[in-house]
Amino acid sequence: MTKVPEMFGSMVFNDKVMRERLPKATYKALKKTVENGEPLDESVANVVANAMKDWAVELGATHFTHWFQPMTGVTAEKHDSFIQPTGDGVIMEFSGKELIKGEPDASSFPSGGIRATFEARGYTTWDPTSPAFVRDGSLYIPTAFCSYTGEVLDKKTPLLRSMERLSAEAVRVLHLLGKTDVTRVATTVGPEQEYFLVDKEMYDQREDLKLCGRTLFGAMAPKGQELEDHYFGAIKTRVAAYMRDLDEELWKLGILAKTKHNEVAPSQHELAPIFSTSNIATDHNELTMEVMQKVAERHGLVCLLHEKPFKGVNGSGKHNNWSISTNTGENLLSPGKNPESNLQFLLFLAAVVKAVDEYQDLLRITVASAGNDHRLGANEAPPAIISMYLGDDLDALVHSIINGEDYHSNKESRMRTGVDVLADFKKDKSDRNRTSPFAFTGNKFEFRALGSSLNIACPNYMLNTMVAEELRQFYEALKDADELDAAIKALIKDVFTKHRRIIFNGDNYSDEWVKEAERRGLLNLKSLPEALAHFMDEKNIALFVDHNICTEQELRARYEIDLETYCKQLNIEALTMLDMARTITPAVSLFVRELTDTVRTITPAVSLFVRELTDTVLAKKAVSESIPVKAELKLINSLAEKQERFAELTEELKAENSAAAAIEDNLEKAFAYRNNVFAKMEALREVGDSMEEEIAADYWPYPSYTDLLFGV
Repeated sequence: MTKVPEMFGSMVFNDKVMRERLPKATYKALKKTVENGEPLDESVANVVANAMKDWAVELGATHFTHWFQPMTGVTAEKHDSFIQPTGDGVIMEFSGKELIKGEPDASSFPSGGIRATFEARGYTTWDPTSPAFVRDGSLYIPTAFCSYTGEVLDKKTPLLRSMERLSAEAVRVLHLLGKTDVTRVATTVGPEQEYFLVDKEMYDQREDLKLCGRTLFGAMAPKGQELEDHYFGAIKTRVAAYMRDLDEELWKLGILAKTKHNEVAPSQHELAPIFSTSNIATDHNELTMEVMQKVAERHGLVCLLHEKPFKGVNGSGKHNNWSISTNTGENLLSPGKNPESNLQFLLFLAAVVKAVDEYQDLLRITVASAGNDHRLGANEAPPAIISMYLGDDLDALVHSIINGEDYHSNKESRMRTGVDVLADFKKDKSDRNRTSPFAFTGNKFEFRALGSSLNIACPNYMLNTMVAEELRQFYEALKDADELDAAIKALIKDVFTKHRRIIFNGDNYSDEWVKEAERRGLLNLKSLPEALAHFMDEKNIALFVDHNICTEQELRARYEIDLETYCKQLNIEALTMLDMARTITPAVSLFVRELTDTVRTITPAVSLFVRELTDTVLAKKAVSESIPVKAELKLINSLAEKQERFAELTEELKAENSAAAAIEDNLEKAFAYRNNVFAKMEALREVGDSMEEEIAADYWPYPSYTDLLFGV
């Protein structure tokens, strides 16, 4: 077996490779760009490009691509070969200009109205802070993406800008505190990734999974997750082989895949990496999702990243573990042994508390999607109400600061096992809260509300920007203070007092919390349309414009794109559902007996089964009028009634979907899809699933939940 240290990063143009292949002057210039944000000269880029090309060709690459993250929710890539004609042959060349700039068609990506179809030109530009890598015979160059007129059209650029803004404001505050050796502050992220694996042959028979990523029909299997035996359970052989293959592919790409295990639902699993800086973590998570799906193909599997592929069992999320660290190696969210006297920690904690309270709508917006609307608030995910969990120890400290009382810490204690052969161990000061959307977990915050398919750039650039704004306010309030310590303490007390409402350490799933949150004045935005309605609020526009993250026009474009995407996704789901459930003409009914078990729509399958039942009843009656047929007649009546209702709901869904599609205003359209179309889809599904429970399995046209969830 290849040793992991030798394998790790073997396909990445990382710092080790650059030191070996670049001239010292070029290497130093590039490092200044990466570490200090200094501009990169094109002459330096030429040297880097040539070295990068030689290295990639040695690894079998023939092409290069600018790899970027448009507003589609997935990554994009256009591949060009290194070949250049020379006489009767070719040579392999790659210039600094090609490294720095690419030109994809900007009109074919979502722009929210910024670009018209005839205005096609767009640019990708190299992000030297995220290392290039070789994959599938191409050199991948991480890039940002903008239009010809300069508008940002990707998810990465706002993230990079937000990282710079947070760094600048945090450094100013730290210099006030005497930490003048700090020159940069970085946010770090470790995104845990949940996913489902299903057999590809079964997947191929499900139109809903192929087109929508989730099942639109499907009765619950006799067994679900109620025995809680899948969570952390023994990994099946086929899945273990997939996970092993996945780890190796990720390690080659320098991705710090660390943890793997079974999740709560059958066929659900999780992968978690080690922390890295926010932009690299974002690139790595996007790459991880792509690799997960490609590796699954090699194992005859399909990796599902939808937030709720199966009704009735847990959906999949992505826990965003976020922290702040200095270039000197200090974690600014680490309480230390005596948090009550750690003014630096308390000041940065106060900034996060204030940010989450004042911009709770933005945090909710970052995790809003058609898929995540199924998941938030259920027992596998936090509710739609944004709140913070600090743990008993920190909550007691905040309480003491607000009330001017003495603080009594939960001193470190040891867990006594009571078994001689088992070692006692140090116990954490507080428990964890899996129901909280935004939980403090020792030296970081875990934003638990993200959906499994989400690009983590969005929540992180919003989180970075809102905390940067609070630090900017803190600096202005403290810079001229005569007694700095006293001013800091007064500021911390004031912030905790005014924003205490956002802190909640209890059960976020309880009905009591919903009522309490309303009493506190917290938002309860249950769906994407409700959340997006707040996106263009004046305070939100000011936040991003003032910090040069996005212009108002770019924000408006993102607002329109998110609404359009939501409407399009629900429209696709409704059309797919109609296709699966379409009624048939009387003429087709005459030939229903000729249908084989390859039938792939629900209505003919039910008709065929009812016809068979009817024939059975008639056959019994032909033998003797005394033979009981109550069971068959009861089932025939039940299915006939449900089939009639099924047909009615199909027509109602078709009408509601057409009505919603005709609405011009995107927000109004989104509410129509949410309140009208989705409601009809749920009603149609309820009847369809009920018929599946009554009909013989051989007649049902799709693999069942038992097949899908327990077939790997």
